[in-house]
Amino acid sequence: MDKQRDFVLRTIEERGIKFIRLWFTDVVGTLKSVAIAPAEVEGAFAEGLGFDGSAIEGLTRSFEADVLAHPDPTTFQILPWRGEIDPTARMFCDITTPDGQPAVADPRNVLKRTLAKAAERGFTFYTHPEIEFYLLKSSKFGKNGPVPVDSAGYFDNVPGGTAHDFRRRSVRMLEDLGISVEFSHHEAGPGQNEIDLRYADALTTADNIMTFRTVIKEVAIEQGVYATFMPKPLSDQPGSGMHTHLSLFEGDTNAFYEAGAQYQLSTTGRQFIAGLLRHAPEITAVTNQFVNSYKRLWGGDEAPSFVCWGHNNRSALIRVPLYKPNKGQSSRIEYRAIDSAANPYLAYSLMLAAGLKGIEEGYELPPEAEDNVWGLSDTERRALGYHQLPASLDHAIQYMEESELVAETLGEHVFNYVLLNKRQEWREYRSQVTPFELNKNLEML
Repeated sequence: MDKQRDFVLRTIEERGIKFIRLWFTDVVGTLKSVAIAPAEVEGAFAEGLGFDGSAIEGLTRSFEADVLAHPDPTTFQILPWRGEIDPTARMFCDITTPDGQPAVADPRNVLKRTLAKAAERGFTFYTHPEIEFYLLKSSKFGKNGPVPVDSAGYFDNVPGGTAHDFRRRSVRMLEDLGISVEFSHHEAGPGQNEIDLRYADALTTADNIMTFRTVIKEVAIEQGVYATFMPKPLSDQPGSGMHTHLSLFEGDTNAFYEAGAQYQLSTTGRQFIAGLLRHAPEITAVTNQFVNSYKRLWGGDEAPSFVCWGHNNRSALIRVPLYKPNKGQSSRIEYRAIDSAANPYLAYSLMLAAGLKGIEEGYELPPEAEDNVWGLSDTERRALGYHQLPASLDHAIQYMEESELVAETLGEHVFNYVLLNKRQEWREYRSQVTPFELNKNLEML
């Protein structure tokens, strides 16, 4: 760590960095930033940077407001969009109390704590997100809703089009920040795009997702359009998910791989899936944290609505991708419920905790879903044991508030704050009179 700190200090001097942004997130997953001068970095490494945590959503209570932000030198990167006039870098921070204890409400600490529990069992948790978002002409909208930048569809090539240029610029910027991109393409909705990040350990992935969102927003501003990670911005088009591929490694060995097993999936992998399935309703208020999230989950277009798994079945909540011969290290599962607006630190913590619970308790994996789950009747789904995911944020809150797993993983402070925040959102949503109601009822009643 000392060598990494020395590298950061040397790079700041050699590259003429003028500002260093210290980044962290609140409980909802909003990125927070404070800029310090180069002369302050060494002190921030040694002592942290103090600020009023009670002013940040869910971070501390008013009577324990003082906290410290400690920059993580391994996350140092120069921000490419700031140019050469005012070169700027960023580092993610860990938040502590004045006595040096990790702040219980720091989402990054919640994930580090869960990863440490996995490490005690010999596991490293790897994730690979497929991040979808919409490009709109503006954040403003009329009675017909937001206006996308194009009318293209899945994998469409639009020579000279906005999305094509946008993705190229975004990928270059991500690579400049040390974030490796695997794929990028136009998604099914008009103006909808997807960029997939390469596998990394879950903490690095979560940091990368927060950086990714900032890059996408910055490139959109640069190109005169608007980018949104809202789960369902267009009522008649697909929502934006963040399907995440998951795997556990024991050292250099993929714990999900077993040669000769069905789908080459080990007992550990099967138990991990079983844990995710059993606890999926409980974690949905975090993986899908907004009222709008449920418009995506229950809007069709391959979004999962039922708790089941399948081999390469894109209608299932959990998909086991096709096995590639001689590539056992690539064995993995895909969790398809999480959307692009989730706080990745908290969401990945709960996904890992649910899977580990399945391993610890030896959960049995139910039979796989072989058919299109959306095409079955309710009677058929019940007969097959496919339970529903929560149908609304209110429904998800009810599952979460009864969950020992979620409470233990998030910790009391974060658990209570998330519930408080989500209940308030549901109350505000429920109390409004919508255009649907006015159009449907005003003249008729």
